[in-house]
Amino acid sequence: QVQLVESGGGLVQPGGSLRLSCEASENIFSNNNGNWYRQVPGEQREWVANISPRGFAGYADSVKGRFTISRDSAKMTLYLQLTSLKPEDTAVYYCNANTIRSDYWGQGTQVIVSP
Repeated sequence: QVQLVESGGGLVQPGGSLRLSCEASENIFSNNNGNWYRQVPGEQREWVANISPRGFAGYADSVKGRFTISRDSAKMTLYLQLTSLKPEDTAVYYCNANTIRSDYWGQGTQVIVSP
């Protein structure tokens, strides 16, 4: 069973930056799509960004130009760099590995953007 563990969330002021990490228990992101989602209590989980095995990245319109997804295969880690943060970016952020066998999810890391 693949384990994903997110870290890097926290409280940040508007305009600030954070880097989220998602460490996998095996090298799952080299051959599968890696995704970041976010969820606000009471709302549906929202897709934020993905990166393909070949390194192609895609972003939701709401974060395009501000967030950057990347991975380090040697460290088996998926990253999400968050910049120019806005209060509406406040959410729990989840990483996801989308494989043929299954979808794997981390436990989430909280990001709060507030003055």
